[in-house]
Amino acid sequence: MNFGFTEEQELLRDGVRKFLAERCPMSEVRRLSETAEGFSRDLWLETARLGWPGLAVAEEYGGAGQGFVDLVVLLEETGRALHPSPLLSTTLAGVAISDSGSEAQRARWLPGLASGETIGTVALLEASDFPGADGVRLEARRDADGLVLDGEKRFVADGAAADLFVVACRIEGSPVLAIVDRGATGLETVDVPCIDSTKRLATLRLGGVRISRDAVLSGRPGDEALERLVDRGAAAVSAEMLGAADAALALTVAYAKERIQFGSPIGRFQGVKHPLAELYVDVESSKSLLHDAAWALDQGAADASKAVSLAKAYATETFSRLGIDVVQLHGGIGYTWEYDAQLYLKRAKWARPAFGDADHHYDRAAALGGM
Repeated sequence: MNFGFTEEQELLRDGVRKFLAERCPMSEVRRLSETAEGFSRDLWLETARLGWPGLAVAEEYGGAGQGFVDLVVLLEETGRALHPSPLLSTTLAGVAISDSGSEAQRARWLPGLASGETIGTVALLEASDFPGADGVRLEARRDADGLVLDGEKRFVADGAAADLFVVACRIEGSPVLAIVDRGATGLETVDVPCIDSTKRLATLRLGGVRISRDAVLSGRPGDEALERLVDRGAAAVSAEMLGAADAALALTVAYAKERIQFGSPIGRFQGVKHPLAELYVDVESSKSLLHDAAWALDQGAADASKAVSLAKAYATETFSRLGIDVVQLHGGIGYTWEYDAQLYLKRAKWARPAFGDADHHYDRAAALGGM
């Protein structure tokens, strides 16, 4: 395994970082976070023209045909910038259809997602808040015209903005993934308050929503499709977490060099430099686990799910601790709205439970390892 990135991947990283620094600096992030939608439609279309939503979509459907490692490079940079955008949600909807849809289903839905004309998301969680097939209770009952959905999906990322939903449900007890369009009669989205205003969540209410049978993704068994989607979702969230963690650490190191106390920069004091050194080791270790997991997903490795769970668990612990320490190491200013440290803490709070928290993934990794 080569843990280094290719020249093309480094060019992608540099290009994304420069674009976001120019078009979405932190002042713009703050402004967008206070708008009704929480992101800019114009900026979304700009990123779509750059190929971001279609990065992992095959070329025959309008995408770039790149792998999950390339996607991790992109998401690390959007996480670093705290970029408010439905990119993560749309990407995962595309990943679900690419991975588990039939040829006809891919041709039907992927071009719109790849071009950015369609904003997508995945609706997996219910009252139990358990990521995976065991948490799915929504039943799609059959009738003469197709399938009918009655129930709720919770904590749907970018639900208010989405045009297309990949919904986890059951048909006669078996888990499946099904496509529901925004315009379906009986579908309603209700905004849910979130600690991180750069990330929007919604409850998806399905009141007698009718879908056709060909809206059920049929490329692989439903339980396998759902687990594979959870793997990719956990890895994608971990990428955004680690990009944000890297930026928060850099912000704090810069502050430690500038803040003078007792006639000396506070970064010279053991109580500051030792925590920063430990956080650096944790962030770099998390990156290694994530890049290994992304490589395993690309290769279809037998231990890919275990690698993803280890990466998500460690990234969650790292970013959760870092979010708190960054605020504390800034002292009083870290608790103010005007300073950026609190934005990373809020992102850490949002990311912690997404696609499973640390305890869930440590348990999952142990089970997959035969323990």
